[in-house]
Amino acid sequence: MSRRNQGPKLRWLTERRRWYIAWTEQGRSRKRSTGTVNRAQAEAILGEWLRTRGHAQGPCDPSQVLVTDVLADYASERGPRVAAPRVMGYAVQALIPFWQGRSVADVTPRTCALYADARTRSTNTVCRELNVLRTAINYAHKNGRITRLVYVELPRKPPARTRWLTRKEVAILLQAALRNAKVRLYLPLFILMAVYTGRRKEALLSLRWCQVDLEAGLIDFEGSGLRTNKRRGKIRIPKRLLQHLHRARRRGTAMGYVLHINGERIGDVKKGLAAAATRARLQGVTPHVFRHTAATWLMQNGTQTWEAAQFLAMSEKMLNEVYGHHHPEFEKHAAENITRRPSVSKMGA
Repeated sequence: MSRRNQGPKLRWLTERRRWYIAWTEQGRSRKRSTGTVNRAQAEAILGEWLRTRGHAQGPCDPSQVLVTDVLADYASERGPRVAAPRVMGYAVQALIPFWQGRSVADVTPRTCALYADARTRSTNTVCRELNVLRTAINYAHKNGRITRLVYVELPRKPPARTRWLTRKEVAILLQAALRNAKVRLYLPLFILMAVYTGRRKEALLSLRWCQVDLEAGLIDFEGSGLRTNKRRGKIRIPKRLLQHLHRARRRGTAMGYVLHINGERIGDVKKGLAAAATRARLQGVTPHVFRHTAATWLMQNGTQTWEAAQFLAMSEKMLNEVYGHHHPEFEKHAAENITRRPSVSKMGA
């Protein structure tokens, strides 16, 4: 005999250190976070949730739907299927304390600005979190839970950082990475692959040997099977990188990761890279700097923009806007023409 449904109630989840609303729906256990450790606040949120949950089925006005409900629905339904569920989860956790008790209609340019002030994090971090809120609201509207969309205003992003490394700086960084026994087997290879392919950190860390054809000299970054909004593309392996990959292949397995620790996937390289940069006395070195470096080197060597864009899996428009000034042909004709006297055409008799 099935247990009687006792209705929604608060439950403390020790592993998440939060009060959760737990209930049974159509024979399935459901739960959603209140976003608080305070019992009184959790009870108030439960009461509000019960009130708004009692409305008729179908789309509701945004004033009748809590932001925390929209976030919880989006996280539980879409979270397992997004490319980076952990990143989305961190964003939802950051959003809940500020938005708890507020309805979707309370999301305005003013409250978005207040959130940015209260968050006291970088502009890029706030943009990423508010973009998750925007996506969650769009998801609720698309699935018929709210009657209209609500505008989420993101703060203006700062100018893009285009720190890039010279060839001498890369050599110094490689030497610093080789001096640390803990990262010696993977960090130098990561640096070389990042510089010579221009790919993002996640594309490199998720790369398996089955995607690398050393005989044909090709890497298929699209073959990872991971869902991502970022273009990855296929690439011809540069000669200087090819010899390093041949050596690394002897330490790997056919289905294993190219970059690994005892066969296990590497979680991140940020700490090891930062330590190597400190030893090398280099400033502003992050995993994404190598993508800037690859694009800059291609431009400096006069590579045609369409070819460089294809190699980097980047739009030609983006390449020209951010890195075009490094190209030897950058505004060359304009600079020549600005000093040239206009030709005077002869008028016929």
